[in-house]
Amino acid sequence: MTPRPDLAEFLAARVRDVPDYPLPGVLFKDIAPLLADHEAYAAMVDALADFGGEHAPGGRVDKVVGIEARGFIVAAPVAYKLRAGFVPVRKQGKLPAATFATTYDLEYGTATIEVQRDAFTAGDRVLLVDDVLATGGTAAAAMDLVHQAGAVVVGVAVLIELGFLGGRARLADVDVQALITV
Repeated sequence: MTPRPDLAEFLAARVRDVPDYPLPGVLFKDIAPLLADHEAYAAMVDALADFGGEHAPGGRVDKVVGIEARGFIVAAPVAYKLRAGFVPVRKQGKLPAATFATTYDLEYGTATIEVQRDAFTAGDRVLLVDDVLATGGTAAAAMDLVHQAGAVVVGVAVLIELGFLGGRARLADVDVQALITV
């Protein structure tokens, strides 16, 4: 698929703003309309896969990490397109077998995420893909899990970056790409 010169606008037009969800004062970015539009979904997957493809800094990736839950919907087809493995990062207690875990701060408390210990081979090149980059806490925690497993994060690719929350600054050691920035 040829990249659209207006890709950000094309995709953003299919993201619905939902005020006061899940809490009063929050403007939630609902990607369901984008996912339901085949042309938009395909364009998103193609563009995100470009970040981890042959021409990405350092070359191809071995694994694509998706973060529960909407990150799975975005990352899994990117992994398929890149002919890379897909690795889910899940909330604590959701994965069978031995895991690495990390706890991080949220605006309203803490959360713990995990990855299976055998999900990576030492030195695997990993692209972290998610739907939204907000404060960067979840992405930084996922990067920590990848590093615990002996793999290397070569980039972070997201559909939407909420630039006003400064999440990119928490990921200063890695290339971060966003299709839409608000």
